[in-house]
Amino acid sequence: MRFMAAYDMMETARNTNAWLGATARTMASYPAFALASSPGFRMLAAWGEVTERTFQRMIVKPDWNIPPIPGEDGRDHQVDVETVVERPFGDLIRFTVQGRAPMQRRIMLVAPMSGHYATLLRSTVVSLLPDADVFVTDWHNARDIPVSAGKFDVEDYTLYLVEFMKELGPDTNVIAVCQPAPLTLAATALLAEEHPEAQPATLTLIGGPIDPDAAATDVTDFGRRVTMGQLEQSMIQRVGFKYQGAGRMVYPGLLQLSSFMSMNAETHATAMWNQILAVANGTAADHDKHNKFYDEYLAVMDMPAEFYLSTVERIFKGLEVAQNRFSVGGKTVDIGKITNVAVKTVEGGKDDISAPGQCVAALDLLTGLPDEKKASYLEPNAGHYGIFAGGSWRRNIRPLVLDFIDANSGKPDRPARRTKLQAV
Repeated sequence: MRFMAAYDMMETARNTNAWLGATARTMASYPAFALASSPGFRMLAAWGEVTERTFQRMIVKPDWNIPPIPGEDGRDHQVDVETVVERPFGDLIRFTVQGRAPMQRRIMLVAPMSGHYATLLRSTVVSLLPDADVFVTDWHNARDIPVSAGKFDVEDYTLYLVEFMKELGPDTNVIAVCQPAPLTLAATALLAEEHPEAQPATLTLIGGPIDPDAAATDVTDFGRRVTMGQLEQSMIQRVGFKYQGAGRMVYPGLLQLSSFMSMNAETHATAMWNQILAVANGTAADHDKHNKFYDEYLAVMDMPAEFYLSTVERIFKGLEVAQNRFSVGGKTVDIGKITNVAVKTVEGGKDDISAPGQCVAALDLLTGLPDEKKASYLEPNAGHYGIFAGGSWRRNIRPLVLDFIDANSGKPDRPARRTKLQAV
């Protein structure tokens, strides 16, 4: 499958389905059919609308679309997105609230590079902005990165995080969500040893596979069953000539999406059918619950092949972080070197991606960190998404994370301003 033809075939299939949906919607919406007694035309138009939107969203990066933030002056303040550090494979961006003075809390959200854009953390950003200045690692779609930019694997990812944290300085509070948790832990350890003056004040790891062997899931079982050769042959393709990254080896977003959806195929099929009925009945809306979820879920990005393969080989199969054997540039990174960065882990009791036990394993690796600087929290009824963006995050986890940041910021006079968020 490591050929451009395979990549282009998937893109052709996606493009064809989007075209079929647009054609069906247009044809079934002719005014001449309005007087027809059969509801078939209305159903065909609805099917076309949902199908076109579904397949078109797969190649579009969602907008951040952050709403205005209420200020203490009683006014709503617009939010701008600014690039702080620009790099070929990802940028460090900042959400600047116009007319607001710098906040005492500075939070760097480390977004996953796991198939979806950093906009997956939009609701997380919205929930934190009233009480903090927020920065996010905004990873780029590998299909748009020229081959001349070189490789990007787990070591490069770690060095990017080191650079971003050095840019922000020691007053930063880092929150790593899911996949980047082990690499963020390694980056913090690297800073502790080589640039201790640039270490963050706190590190919060949410639902990350620090030790994949601590609790089995479908993800860890898959990584154990499949050999690296099988993985490379079945998952890796070359970007076609349509994009700037033509020739780059990637794990295509469309292939990732097919894997995501196959895990809950019946649920997704039911959701799509219900949406077709809603469109046909006139009860659907452009930003209803279905579209808000699937506009983000279906927007996938290609991953650099070397990053995907090295993640499976070194984090899941080799357990290099879990066994404190991870190395960057031939030098072993000792997690025990972290001695004064407060670390908190957050897990979901119903997380089927990073099951309880995988993330909290980080605390055992922090042999040089006093117990009073370690914390953990388990949200019993939360799934994977809920612990960083759902109701569990808004109601329970977010306040605890902010309290943890305040308690370990080194600034006891920090005002405990906290914005209450309505539970949804």
